[in-house]
Amino acid sequence: MANQLKTLLLLGLLSGLILFIGGAVGGKGGLIIALFFALIMNVGSYWFSDKLVLRMYRAREVSPSEAPGLHQMVDELAREAGIPKPRVCIIPGDAPNAFATGRNPENGVVAVTEGIVGLLSRDELKAVLAHEIGHIKNRDILVQTVAGVLASVVMFLANMAQWAAIFGSFGSNSDEDSPNPIAGLLLAILAPIAATLIQMAISRSREYLADSTGARLSHNPLALARALEKLSAYNARGGMTSGSEATAHMFIVHPFTGSRVASLFSTHPPTEERVRRLREMAAGR
Repeated sequence: MANQLKTLLLLGLLSGLILFIGGAVGGKGGLIIALFFALIMNVGSYWFSDKLVLRMYRAREVSPSEAPGLHQMVDELAREAGIPKPRVCIIPGDAPNAFATGRNPENGVVAVTEGIVGLLSRDELKAVLAHEIGHIKNRDILVQTVAGVLASVVMFLANMAQWAAIFGSFGSNSDEDSPNPIAGLLLAILAPIAATLIQMAISRSREYLADSTGARLSHNPLALARALEKLSAYNARGGMTSGSEATAHMFIVHPFTGSRVASLFSTHPPTEERVRRLREMAAGR
């Protein structure tokens, strides 16, 4: 409940940022145009996200006869979660990781790499699958899409503010009331940073929620904690060599070794904090 409330508050903050910039730039026209283009881009991404990301990582759907163990675990967890059984895909490669996609539970997909199947024990792998099914149950693809729409509007309006400041049309047409163009440029620079930080905070909040949901579905918080430690340690040494940073938030741990972004801009919470929370769950705290 706390993570759900946090997500709502952060989405509200993004909405407030849009209204603030829209008022500063001046005019409903730009706001409507920004919203229209953001909706087109992000709703399209939402609708086709499963096909795009599965193709990007060369994920292949496997049948129950090809991967009976995976299908059995996914089937058990889906029934526990009360959602339709997701499709099961395997991603070629040694880097251990997993993600879920699909615009709703009826179109859910769980994908795991070849490496994760070899690295984790059965209990740990089941806990990871439970985390991913938690994302599907919690409709996180929809939440991230809404956040993406709002953040895109902020970026568009900030770009408008930048050009308005450069050409002296920022704010009122009156010389007395018009703000300093430097203020417009600062808004154009700081607003996208603020939107990105909020979007990252939403992503981290959904990861905590998926950890909690996955621990309950698998009835094994410690197995998920052990899996996170193993996955983080491995990917710190050598993560995926192909893919896009734009999809990093979808994986259970950050998949790319070379990215040393500041924790403030990370799509994932610190592994140590995730493990601590899971151990507290196991202890009944």
